Amino acid sequence: MQITSAMKMVSAAKLKRAQDAIVQMRPYAEKLQDILSNVSGSLDSSDGLYSQQREVKNILVVAITSNRGLCGAFNNSIVKEVNRVAAEHPGANVGILSLGKKAADIFRKEDRHYTKGFGDKPFEVWGDLTFAAVSGIAQEIMGQFAAGDWDKVVVCYNKFKNAAVQLVTAEQFLPVMPPESDADNATNLDYIFEPNKEFIVEEIIPKSLRTQLFKAMLDSRASEHGARMTAMHKATENAGEMRDELKLHYNKARQAAITGEILEIVGGAEALNG
Repeated sequence: MQITSAMKMVSAAKLKRAQDAIVQMRPYAEKLQDILSNVSGSLDSSDGLYSQQREVKNILVVAITSNRGLCGAFNNSIVKEVNRVAAEHPGANVGILSLGKKAADIFRKEDRHYTKGFGDKPFEVWGDLTFAAVSGIAQEIMGQFAAGDWDKVVVCYNKFKNAAVQLVTAEQFLPVMPPESDADNATNLDYIFEPNKEFIVEEIIPKSLRTQLFKAMLDSRASEHGARMTAMHKATENAGEMRDELKLHYNKARQAAITGEILEIVGGAEALNG
């Protein structure tokens, strides 16, 4: 109980920093994603390197989990979501990039863990979660998509809502999808590109994609600490109940032993009097 209580306090302290990071990052990333979708929708298919729609024969699923356990269903829910996404593309070649040891251990046993071009980066990134570290992984994914190794890339992660609730999310990373049309609020945006369209395609859109992956990683880190804090809180409560139950059994046994000793003394005294 002392161990789980200490782990709960550690996760609570880490959760505060992780929650602040994702809360500050999310509005920027979401607005940037809206702009990215609109810009990609306004480009020709020849210009939009990362918005090319191809027949899905090869799909890469990025599974973002933790390197450690003791966080409830946090990791298992991602594994289930990855299997669900894979089942939606029957006949396609599915590669799974695990950003976290827990998913890698599971998918490696099933011979579905994909590491070509990534090395140990998926595991090391959690030790120093910075934009630069995540950018290397995102750049490799974009490079493989541009080379035609993958026709579609999906990111599965836990989206942070609060300390007790994490939303399992599967977002399409590549190709960049155009904005969904809303019949009630339809707007046709005519963009003026400065300095030019080529610069936007080559610089801004890749940076936006790196930002989206970084946001997913921050979401997952905050969700992990929230899930672990909740799991350790439940474990501490269960340990407390077990302690109380054992204390009751102990007191009953102690009282029975004392009663037995008193009966022996009384019996011996009566024997001597007789």
